[in-house]
Amino acid sequence: MSDWQFGSPGFLLLVLLTGPVCWLIFRNGTSLAFSSTSVFAEVNRTWRVRLAPLPNLLLLVAIVLFSIAAARPQTRDDTSRVSREGIAILLVVDRSGSMDARDLHEEYLNVNRLEVVKDVLHYFITGVDDRNQLEQLVDQAQNRITNRGRPDDMIGLVTFAGFPDSICPLTLDHGNLLQTINELELADRSEAGTAIGEGLGLAVERLRRSDVESKIIVLLTDGVNNRGELDPLVAGDLAAREKIRVYTIGAGTNGYAPIPVPNPLTGRTELQAMQVQIDEKSLKAIAEKTGGKYFRATNRDALKSIYDEIDLLEKSEVSELEYLNFQEHYEPFLVAGLLVFSLGWLLQMTLFSKFP
Repeated sequence: MSDWQFGSPGFLLLVLLTGPVCWLIFRNGTSLAFSSTSVFAEVNRTWRVRLAPLPNLLLLVAIVLFSIAAARPQTRDDTSRVSREGIAILLVVDRSGSMDARDLHEEYLNVNRLEVVKDVLHYFITGVDDRNQLEQLVDQAQNRITNRGRPDDMIGLVTFAGFPDSICPLTLDHGNLLQTINELELADRSEAGTAIGEGLGLAVERLRRSDVESKIIVLLTDGVNNRGELDPLVAGDLAAREKIRVYTIGAGTNGYAPIPVPNPLTGRTELQAMQVQIDEKSLKAIAEKTGGKYFRATNRDALKSIYDEIDLLEKSEVSELEYLNFQEHYEPFLVAGLLVFSLGWLLQMTLFSKFP
């Protein structure tokens, strides 16, 4: 707890009333005239005589306590957090069949591109590079208590293959977003194709409705647009018109990448070399016209570094606003004042009552 302070310190001026009240109480008491006080010289003063000022003193104490209560003593709540006005981020992820290629993870050929992307997205959102701590990451994201990652940003998710899909709307509930990312799977054969333009267009439409001033899209794909009616460059123009920055990422090694393919003769799945085709020209043009940047990721470490760079580029857009919470402490003074006033009034009406 921090130091004490008063929410309405002007009420402390009521304490000055104790002076006039004291003068009014003691200015004129009931008196009798005697020619000499020697007649009382031998008279012992009783406890009632000695404590006669007590009710009046209790009244003065009550006034002080009421004044303090009205001034609202309070302390700053140490649990109050610093809130930030973050940015709106839509993650656009390709989940077409080519994302099953096994070239982004250098150590394990059983890990496809989509799994690596999911891994890095966890890191981008939470700032923790360990999906084995998923339960802890979800708790941190839901409570927004971590200082790493993007705890104050509204983040959403759009995926695409043959057609786009809004998987998660813009949200501060990053725990739910992480769970959604964790459940992403490759598109089946009914969704064959790569609709980059449609995916980007859907993301622009979702961000356009947001009231957040700063908006960005991070689009990741490993292929060439071959489905959908919306051309990627036209979608880029829509993003530029809405003042949405688009960071584009081409994922995949240069040349050929191993991809699992069923062998019709043996029925077993085997890895075969597949040529990597990424429309880098369009991705660069989209990033340039929207004020973003194009990146190429050939492995997990490179992809992680790209999201690190995007994180740094967009950190400067965050402004901090501190909302202070205070805990009020006027109740004890109010209760004490009522008790003291009641006690003084009771004593005045009983033990120390005065008769004309």
